[in-house]
Amino acid sequence: MKKSIDNSAFKEAKTQYITFELGSETYGIPILKLIEIIAFRELTRIPNVPSFVKGILNLRGTAVPVIDLREHFHLPSAPYNNYTVIMILDMSGRTIGLIVDSVKDVVSFGENQLRPPPSFNSGINTDFIKAMGEKDNKFAILLDIDRLLSDEELNVVDGV
Repeated sequence: MKKSIDNSAFKEAKTQYITFELGSETYGIPILKLIEIIAFRELTRIPNVPSFVKGILNLRGTAVPVIDLREHFHLPSAPYNNYTVIMILDMSGRTIGLIVDSVKDVVSFGENQLRPPPSFNSGINTDFIKAMGEKDNKFAILLDIDRLLSDEELNVVDGV
């Protein structure tokens, strides 16, 4: 079954995206979901949470849960370095931090540069992929940040 982009999602996907890297892959999220980008810093670890929840950080007096997106996507781990950042986002009405390898650029994708997300067997969830943006013969995986975490994962993050 081939996935297609419905018109409303397609129009929304034509906004500006902040792109970032995880390993050799480029991802993008709508810039309107970005609150700020901060340098990686030590976090306060919380016991008994999934391993991809790395802890919380104090952001101007607010405790913000932080997720390692590389680990959430089951990618090989990599040491944090000078390029590692925490993207503070509005995710489903919550303020959440995502650890990414590096931030690249702000990019706009025209309608002719967007492709439907890939379809896989029913056991693989790709609902959080809004579209594939193509620039310079390379794809950026455009994420629907509000669908990145399952309801169960959001409940865990809410409890942090």
